[in-house]
Amino acid sequence: MRRSGDIERVKRTGRRISTAFFNVLVSPSQDASSRFGVVAGKRLGGAIQRNRAKRLFRELIRGVHNEVVEGHECLVFPKRDALAVPFQTLRSSWLSMLRRQGLLRPDAVERCDSSVSQ
Repeated sequence: MRRSGDIERVKRTGRRISTAFFNVLVSPSQDASSRFGVVAGKRLGGAIQRNRAKRLFRELIRGVHNEVVEGHECLVFPKRDALAVPFQTLRSSWLSMLRRQGLLRPDAVERCDSSVSQ
């Protein structure tokens, strides 16, 4: 998700989910597929920190994109603490949030759980 109109619509209509490492806005979509976007504002830090946060969360999204229930648009807002924890901790928090919100396909939960333990 890259267009500012799409991002603003999700900001207006999405429901907010907060965790220790990130906030997520989830909005129903009319598209068949689910879309994600990462927003790293200047509050996060300088350009190096913002780019690192975007890379980390794009990797998290890439790992589960095919396992997400269709018809949602999600905006991820990383927090500073996300840059200080190991990737596996961030990944387990990410998967836990997706599972709690019902955004993972039922058959995907077991596959994601087994990949976390590795």
